Amino acid sequence: MIRLFDFLFSLLGLLFGSPVLLILWILGFFDTRSPLFRQQRVGRNKKPFTLVKFRTMKPDTASVASHLASADAITPFGKFLRRTKLDELPQLWNVLKGEMSLVGPRPCLFNQEDLIAEREARGVLCARPGITGMAQINNIDMSTPRLLAETDAKMLAELNLRQYFRYIFLTVLGKGVGDRVKD
Repeated sequence: MIRLFDFLFSLLGLLFGSPVLLILWILGFFDTRSPLFRQQRVGRNKKPFTLVKFRTMKPDTASVASHLASADAITPFGKFLRRTKLDELPQLWNVLKGEMSLVGPRPCLFNQEDLIAEREARGVLCARPGITGMAQINNIDMSTPRLLAETDAKMLAELNLRQYFRYIFLTVLGKGVGDRVKD
């Protein structure tokens, strides 16, 4: 049932949100000349997939988890995108394709071995990664791998339609600050 809602909401989001996506793409083009960011991430059952987001950092920034990146790498427009979480909108494409869910554990990089091991030990990698979830609305990011994996496992164990809609609703209302970047 959740996959059906993922499919419908991502399709509707892409169709009705296309004017916003286009405007953000154009503004991003003027900001970095490369408005879309593609990165290989760990998917369901450790299968790799290409995550798509709006670029918030300079194009030459190293491919590391956000908490390891420098705040100087974030562009002024990128700060706006991160604060409003609009940088996440292109991931609706990943949801539509079935690589992600709207709600699930945030997909990590393959070089985040500690987090992968913690998630694997708790069965978290058996689920589709998501755009938002319990960790995101509670400001738990990838800088604390064990806590994040425990939170993801708890969310997955308790996930039902009511919680699914709750996480989406709280995210849209602005709960959570997104991925931390060191100052």
